Amino acid sequence: MAHPSVYKKSDMYYVYILQSIKNKSLYTGFTRSVKKRLLAHNNGLSSYTSELRPWKLIYYEAYLIKEDALNREKFLKSGSGKKYLDKQLKEYFKNNQRKKLTRCSILK
Repeated sequence: MAHPSVYKKSDMYYVYILQSIKNKSLYTGFTRSVKKRLLAHNNGLSSYTSELRPWKLIYYEAYLIKEDALNREKFLKSGSGKKYLDKQLKEYFKNNQRKKLTRCSILK
């Protein structure tokens, strides 16, 4: 299948990183619309993140292929992915400390 030379935002898949303003923890997710997803998180529509509202967007990547975005999300949630983010967002984290939580500790 031929790919168009110009893509619209609606053609993209996004992997994003949010930081809780409440406790500085990070959340990694996948979506078709970063703006709508951030609003959903901040309006308490995600049970996983509602307790740590409000959230701010600190990083995102865009992909044309859904599977590429899902694989990237999985990587960024791994130990190697977290190390990558520490390097990628080094300057940001100098001024915005983050709380390092496991998935289980967020649910408590």
